[in-house]
Amino acid sequence: MNFGPFILLHPDDNVLVCREHAAVGQVVSFDGADAILSADIDVGHKIARYDVTIGDKVLKYGAPIGSMTADAKRGNHVHMHNMKSDYISSHTREATGHG
Repeated sequence: MNFGPFILLHPDDNVLVCREHAAVGQVVSFDGADAILSADIDVGHKIARYDVTIGDKVLKYGAPIGSMTADAKRGNHVHMHNMKSDYISSHTREATGHG
């Protein structure tokens, strides 16, 4: 589902993915409300679909890709400055018992 420069990849996702550059101050409408971007967002980067807090799992393609290390309000950039990847540690041979 497209929302201006953003796309929702899966209905369970709590982030939208940028499909074309979006500028700070741009108004983006999704889920029945507007959000004003507080930063420039480049292609492939994410914004919060709704408020997320420290410890929340970040869902993309309906699957967890990381955890929030800081709060992000609806429409805020979600990137390595406010989340950590859980993917690598959860997909190593040691973690899966295939080592």
